[in-house]
Amino acid sequence: MKPNPLYCLVILTIIQISNHLVQSEPPLVATATARDPPNNETIYKISKQLCWHCMGESIQFLFGHNLVRARKWELPLVWDSQLENYARWWAGKRQADCQLVHSFPEGDFKLGENIYWGSGSTWTPMDAVGAWADEEKYYRYSGNSCEEGQQCGHYTQIVWRTTQKIGCARVVCDSGDVFMTCNYYPPGNYIGERPY
Repeated sequence: MKPNPLYCLVILTIIQISNHLVQSEPPLVATATARDPPNNETIYKISKQLCWHCMGESIQFLFGHNLVRARKWELPLVWDSQLENYARWWAGKRQADCQLVHSFPEGDFKLGENIYWGSGSTWTPMDAVGAWADEEKYYRYSGNSCEEGQQCGHYTQIVWRTTQKIGCARVVCDSGDVFMTCNYYPPGNYIGERPY
């Protein structure tokens, strides 16, 4: 029986993170603990290994997501070319109007999906991931709820424990604005379940 490549990558990643923690110098600050996530350089190196043939924006999307997940000690995501193709298809559909619309009807999803719109053409993948991750301040883990009037679903999808793969796309719309979308598999945000 051939081993599952994703399983092998996850094991490799766990070993790399463990090695990083063992080889790290003692913390300079007394409040640091062994539960501190790996540093940005380590997460970037791991993300590059989990993103075959990725260039530019793809690695930025993956790195941004894995930074957020590392803060919750969730396994890093792997870049998936099929999810990327789906995201590129949807971004292409939005290029003419740049509408902040999901690719599927509400409640009829097979994938997780985060979407982002920014005025002007300079918005980057890290801007989108940062905006989604910023919703953490509204999420209340104790009640598994979001502060009234706020959104948390983008953040909880990023850190959803069972999500393993991601694919994203960015397009400059005909208006000059930016539309970005990321798709996740397996999806998250199941009602009544905690993300981590």
